[in-house]
Formats: sequence, structure tokens, C-alpha cells
Amino acid sequence: MTAKEYCELVERLDRFQKQLIPTIIIKEDNSPLISLKESGFNLMFEPSVKKDYKYLVRKAVFEKIGRISKILDKQAKVLIIRSVWRSFAHQKLLRDRRVKIIKKEYPNKSLEEISNIVSYFIAPEEESMHSTGGAVDALIYDLKKDAVIDFGNNDGLKLELNKTCYPFHPDITPQVRKNRELLINLFDKEDFVVDPKEYWHFDYGNVIWAIEKGRKYAKYGIIKK
Repeated sequence: MTAKEYCELVERLDRFQKQLIPTIIIKEDNSPLISLKESGFNLMFEPSVKKDYKYLVRKAVFEKIGRISKILDKQAKVLIIRSVWRSFAHQKLLRDRRVKIIKKEYPNKSLEEISNIVSYFIAPEEESMHSTGGAVDALIYDLKKDAVIDFGNNDGLKLELNKTCYPFHPDITPQVRKNRELLINLFDKEDFVVDPKEYWHFDYGNVIWAIEKGRKYAKYGIIKK
């Protein structure tokens, strides 16, 4: 499969998911948000743009992250938590920051065009799976190399947002593919689904998870607080 064919496939899947989202029933289980910062798990945390960010996740996700952390412990690696539950205000902050960056890059584009570019990787507040407490953005740190693993489009924690973010883009190297597979398989074994456009983003319990798993309903809806 060529890179063009693969990207078209990913983008069709992404559009299909978005079309199905309004059709998914949510039977909210009202499970609490728990702070990973206070978990005692061996984790690293990417600094957040949101002050006093507590890295909150639903209870079941909390337990899953704990198990993933223990597996990586045995490999002299550490799970890096980039972002988890985000309030609407937090999501808006991320979008606004990205809008400013895109405006500088493309000064002649309209606000609508800029918004569409930003939405490709940073969803509007009411559409973000991060508002459910079931989404996790993660990378891996290699203790032996004392560095963030090479995932192909990252310089440490800094990510370059483009189509090579698609999990199994044909143009990534065999080693990068192996590194992405390591991350994805850890979450797959805990019943998460990987985002078709972002190898670092995983969903559990929310509507995207329900769509990908063929479930009749999701159990995590939006938590706006």
C-alpha cells in the first residue's frame, strides 16, 4: 500500500467515526476521575499548558495505566502521560494556542480555514474525547538510553503534527514502526483503541471506543467541570 492510499484509508475511517458519533448511546457509569499524579505508579508526566493539571482519568483507566506501567518497569522503560481528561477551558486553551501558531504560518488564510487546520489534530471542546476521562495521550521513555523513544515525528516530547502521525504510515522506518507497535500493543491489551490519525492517542469507554469495538453503547460521556 502506498503512503497516499494509506492516508486516504485513515482519513475515510476518521470521517466514518465522526459520522457515527451522534448515533452512539451513552450509558454513563458515573465512575470518578482519579489523579494519576497521586497514583504512586512509575510514570512520567509531560508538562501541561494548564496550571495545576492533575492528570485525571476514569477509575478503570487508572487501573489499566497501572498495569501498563508495571509491564514497562520490567523493560527499563517508563510510560509518559502527555494528557488525559481535559476540561472545555483546557481544550479551548490548546486550540487558541494552535490558532496563533497557524495564523503566523498562514497569514492569508481565513479564520474558517485556520479553524479547519487546527481541528485536524485538536478537536473543538464539545467533540474532544479528552472531555470524557477515557482518552490517554502517551509516549514511552527509555531509561537505558535516557531519552524519549523515537516515534518518527518527535523530538523528545515535541511532536511534529502531520500525516506521519498516522500510526502505521508506510514512510516510517522499521525501528519507528516497532516503537509504535510497542506503545499501541500495550494499550490494545488493556482494551483501548488507538486513534487512526494519532499513534499516541488511546480511547477507552467513550463513543470512539464503542464504535471501534462494535459496542451497543459507550459508558463515558462528557465531564465538563
